[in-house]
Amino acid sequence: MREPKHFQWRVEGKVGVITLNRPEKKNPLTFESYAELRDFFRAPPREVKVIVVTGAGGNFCSGGDVQEIIGPLTRMTPPQLLEFTRMTGDLVKAMRHCPQPVIAAIEGVCAGAGAIIAMASDLRYGAPSAKTAFLFVRVGLAGCDMGACAILPRIIGQGRAAELLYTGRSMSAEEGLAWGFFNRIGDKPLDLATEMARELASGPTAAHAITKKMLHEEWHVGVDQAIDMEAVAQAALMENKDFRRAYEAFAAKKKPVFEGD
Repeated sequence: MREPKHFQWRVEGKVGVITLNRPEKKNPLTFESYAELRDFFRAPPREVKVIVVTGAGGNFCSGGDVQEIIGPLTRMTPPQLLEFTRMTGDLVKAMRHCPQPVIAAIEGVCAGAGAIIAMASDLRYGAPSAKTAFLFVRVGLAGCDMGACAILPRIIGQGRAAELLYTGRSMSAEEGLAWGFFNRIGDKPLDLATEMARELASGPTAAHAITKKMLHEEWHVGVDQAIDMEAVAQAALMENKDFRRAYEAFAAKKKPVFEGD
């Protein structure tokens, strides 16, 4: 893949790490970085099995850059505004549809679109300093941005999500952990995230991709249909080599070595 222009990218074994890297402004997004992130998640490198997203300088992401996004939006035509909001939503769609699990490592400010990126990730690890705010209402907009009204209630519950989206207030790290937004809190969330990423990357990654797909698709169906969908998915995975590797390792009293096929 080409070297990204608007974020840092590095690969450590089977784990890729995206770093939002404008620390002097708490890592805000621009039109260009939105588009580049969307395009990246639409076609992530196949050799990478798990993706970690973090921010530089002790903050995750402060949302859309006030000068580079918010100001220009006030001068756009209605078709241009819709093009922008659809583009930002496409970033979330790409994150949810890419086969790799996405893990967010969050410190400090995590606001606006930054909170959405964290929300759209599969797992979230936070520092005690993390303050997550879906603050669209603070700029006169609705909380229904980039899928927040659909996804956030599924993570923390309808009432809690409604409070955050109506008020735009910050959710503390302690609240986020208690409410299920964060999987774990620690002083070094990037270390926690990469440790989990390595664990997942060493596992049956084709199976992880199906788990992610089912977690997303089963939101829209009833239990009976979900059970049928899972039966088809699991039967297909039983034809994979990783399933046989696990059986043979178990029979030999060894730890299985998965290869993702």
